[in-house]
Amino acid sequence: MLGNIFNASRLFLLRRPPTTNFYRLRNMDGLFGGVAVQHGNNKPKSLHKTRRVWLPNIQTVKLYSEILQEQLKIRVTTRVLRTIDKKGGLDSYLLKTKDKNIASEFGLELKEKLLKTKSKQSKLV
Repeated sequence: MLGNIFNASRLFLLRRPPTTNFYRLRNMDGLFGGVAVQHGNNKPKSLHKTRRVWLPNIQTVKLYSEILQEQLKIRVTTRVLRTIDKKGGLDSYLLKTKDKNIASEFGLELKEKLLKTKSKQSKLV
């Protein structure tokens, strides 16, 4: 009887969906714009479903900040990269975008740093 319980629990462990600890975006520093890892099934013609994970397209790019006067190496999704280009640069993207749409601690810290530097520059002038 114990052998049956052991085998049943072993089958349960083998059939679990993949864990998402490896695919956490919150722990990574970068601008992801609310994009997350998605989970689902592959469903081929044979209708045999298998679990899979869709990862966002994350690229490492160097972006220049005019306020900070330096180049920053940042991980961004291609969606955010297009938005940065549309808004007219990294500084204007961070300053014009609401905090809830930035959706990363790194982005919010960078925004605060930009605001502090901008206020210091305006006091000097």
